[in-house]
Amino acid sequence: MSPLPSSQPFRIHQFYDKGLAHASYAVLSGGRMAVIDPGRDPQQYYDFADEQDARIIAVIETHPHADFVSSHLEIAQETGATIYVSKLVKASYPHKGFDEGDRISVGQVELHAINTPGHSPDSICVLLVDELGQIRSAFTGDTLFVGDVGRPDLREDEAVGGHKREELAAQMYDSTRDKLMTLPATTKVYPAHGPGSLCGKTTSTDLDSTIGKELKTNYALQPMAREEFVRVLLEDQPFAPKYFGRDVQLNKQGAPAFEDSVRAVKHLPSGTELVAGVLIVDTRPAAQFRKGHLPGAINLMDGGKFETWLGSVIGPQEPYYLVADSQIALDTVIRKAAKIGYESNIQGALLAPREAAATSPELDVERVRQNPEQFTIVDIRNRTEAKQPVFDGALLIPLPELRERAQEVPTDKPVLVHCAGGYRSAAGSSILQAALPAGTEVYDLGEAINEFQKQAVH
Repeated sequence: MSPLPSSQPFRIHQFYDKGLAHASYAVLSGGRMAVIDPGRDPQQYYDFADEQDARIIAVIETHPHADFVSSHLEIAQETGATIYVSKLVKASYPHKGFDEGDRISVGQVELHAINTPGHSPDSICVLLVDELGQIRSAFTGDTLFVGDVGRPDLREDEAVGGHKREELAAQMYDSTRDKLMTLPATTKVYPAHGPGSLCGKTTSTDLDSTIGKELKTNYALQPMAREEFVRVLLEDQPFAPKYFGRDVQLNKQGAPAFEDSVRAVKHLPSGTELVAGVLIVDTRPAAQFRKGHLPGAINLMDGGKFETWLGSVIGPQEPYYLVADSQIALDTVIRKAAKIGYESNIQGALLAPREAAATSPELDVERVRQNPEQFTIVDIRNRTEAKQPVFDGALLIPLPELRERAQEVPTDKPVLVHCAGGYRSAAGSSILQAALPAGTEVYDLGEAINEFQKQAVH
């Protein structure tokens, strides 16, 4: 990338992490750069600053994030940049308060804070004001997404403030109506999340927008009374992964350096005797896992949403072993685990043994097609997905709850696990295989679920 032309007063660059549906930003002007809502690995921001011949002078947190660990403290320590965050966060790392009326100069432009509680009580949005005093962009954090607003139900636990969802939803109503919806229609909207994020429920596939477009198309910005807004916002919110509360607290403190944390993970030689009772997470493809794996292991395949499911199935303080089929694959999943702060939970990382004692049975799909009643069918989709059942009489236990509720599954018939596309059912079937009495037949319907879903629709 070429450096910013001197005739252009500012430039905005979006960094997008598809796995976490997380967007972070660089604002460049006059050889200066501000980073907004950075992810755990800071290297991409350093590289971009070098390419643009710019110096990072500011790191801005729109709020303490629940779904990923931020590198704000590491960037500040490495570059000397100042961290800006609302005083309401009560952050324990060195920072400057950044609230309504506060502003930062970045080259020829200014960044202005506005307080926008709703997703969290300490959320801010950041307005970019150009050299002519015009508002050009809004970095909306988890307050306003494209097609949605941030969920207000992640701060109810006492450990993260004990804020009631109804109160935060009402604050979101005020933040959108009084602050964001009054901005010029041409204002560009740059949110912290895109499609698939669990910080919202109906986020668009677009990664940026304008205030004008959102006023026309965003359900949450349509005319409605406060009470109706609260009801609409709270209904059908997705589940909250187990790790969310821990990450809020970690981001309030500031996380340790990314590469140091990754390097600190112990690599164990194959054949090492593992501590009994510690969970084993095998990240290989399901077909490989079924052919042979360590006894009691669960199959959480490395894929597009690995981090989210790791932090949904495993508790935030729970130790686990991490297994992959190559050193490169192992390094990849360790780094993904670190993005949500789960690298410190890894008891050891190791390669899958060539000969493993445990196997999983292959499913005769035709038998399911002809006689589904011969199986205890466990649907591990989320509750909103399961409003459209695929099999009559299926037992609904969403994947994040399955380890805790495994004993609810009857074992008088073979057990069949399904999800919506095949990824989660590999994890779910392995969880039940490990948890149910020895000898219980547990099958993974896998990707074959797609043909059964088509039949259910018709």
